[in-house]
Amino acid sequence: MSIDLTEMSRKELLQLQKDVEKALKDAEQRERNAALKAVEQAAAEFGFSLDEVLTSPAKGGARKSKAVAKYRNPENPDETWTGRGRKPHWVHAALSRGVDISDLEI
Repeated sequence: MSIDLTEMSRKELLQLQKDVEKALKDAEQRERNAALKAVEQAAAEFGFSLDEVLTSPAKGGARKSKAVAKYRNPENPDETWTGRGRKPHWVHAALSRGVDISDLEI
């Protein structure tokens, strides 16, 4: 298929551009639907629905819950820290002022 673009007017080229964009979107949707159908069939071969496969926890069991906060900023009670990872700036500031870390415990 060969189209001589040099012979087309600006208006025809713009229409061709719109037609190509629509055709690309339609082709993408067809391919997406085909991929979805293939994935559903693959899951069914193993005895699962697609929802079961997508919502199952990853290897290693159930998701871990978020760690409970152990420390609270006395100047802003909304700021908390679990004691894991890097110390927040407010903890560093409090420690540099001479506050004992046990004074920040919840």
